[in-house]
Amino acid sequence: MTFENIKTGTKAVWAGEKEYLVHGATQVPVVLSVAYNYDDMDEWYDVAIGKKKGHIYGRNTNPTVQSFEDKLKILEGAEAATSFSTGMAAISNTLSTFLLPGDRIVSIKDTYGGTNKIFTEFLPRQQIDVVLCETGNHEQIEAEVAKGCKILYLETPTNPTVKITDIERMAKAGHDAGALVIVDNTFGTPINQNPISLGVDLVIHSATKYLGGHADALGGVVCGSQELVEQVYHYREINGATMDPMAAYLTLRGMKTLHLRVRQQCSNAKALAEFLQTQDMVEAVYYPGLETHPNHDIAKKQMKDFGGMLSFAVKGGVDTVRDLLPKLQFAHRAANLGAVETTVGPARTTSHVECTPEERAAMGIPEGLIRVSCGIEDSEDIIADFEQAFKLIKSTLHV
Repeated sequence: MTFENIKTGTKAVWAGEKEYLVHGATQVPVVLSVAYNYDDMDEWYDVAIGKKKGHIYGRNTNPTVQSFEDKLKILEGAEAATSFSTGMAAISNTLSTFLLPGDRIVSIKDTYGGTNKIFTEFLPRQQIDVVLCETGNHEQIEAEVAKGCKILYLETPTNPTVKITDIERMAKAGHDAGALVIVDNTFGTPINQNPISLGVDLVIHSATKYLGGHADALGGVVCGSQELVEQVYHYREINGATMDPMAAYLTLRGMKTLHLRVRQQCSNAKALAEFLQTQDMVEAVYYPGLETHPNHDIAKKQMKDFGGMLSFAVKGGVDTVRDLLPKLQFAHRAANLGAVETTVGPARTTSHVECTPEERAAMGIPEGLIRVSCGIEDSEDIIADFEQAFKLIKSTLHV
């Protein structure tokens, strides 16, 4: 089945599935078998060396997992995709595939906390030179890339301050310097943003978040050219960070409604961001869909919509956060995002729990910052929930 000229919503439902349907089933099965039998020794060998299509062992490939990979590569407009046990496994394995001691990588300061730890703690141990630029300072990034680097790694929008980087501009800068350009598109989702169409080499997702959408399955995935993805796959198959078939099934099921969920989440996020701007307890609101966002024009250029993530800083810092969040009735206080339920939390216990207060401050993340992952609830109810929570704590606001 070809998906050329087919719209995204239809791809989300149908892509990557028909080949894996068996016995007249309308849903991809969960294949839990670890190994696959071959009576013909030559056929077995051809499959084992990749000459012929098939499966030999679960650490390498699995039919349910491959269906998920096929769906995602079609949604991202990529030639190939390979999956992982978690989003961080996708990031760490991809970087380890291409980086050697003595190499140089350029990135931004505002990446997810786990990614930042790779840059500041683990890669330097391997004698890899890491340069972290101010997010949004395109001139600084271009200057550092021009000095030479193996990888230019970006995250846009960023977690949790939803800063925006011009993907097309940075991809050109990276390629001019001979660098591999990688973008974490977890916040963007393939519904709102397709970095490969903007010149990027590899796109990474934490499938745990928007792709699955129901906070019940861990996973990660990398998409790109066949040549590059095969290299990442080889590293993963040997090192073993394999996606579980049940997680692949749950993510596949979740992706069928991805376009519908993201549409509502984007609508809710914009409505909540506009409401938060009117609240005197709020010091700042971070959402690329607001015209006040410093990179609103770039986001408008490269995104179809502005995403379901926002964050805001409150007066009174951590004390206000402690008071406010338990008052919300329709929000989980949890370290996750992209689910159908609204989820809230400060960076100090979610995206950047691994970092010290000083490290968070250096990244421009105030201790009074609250990250909001908008769910698919009715926007009026989300706004009313935040409104009643603000009213309850007004008398105890620490300013």
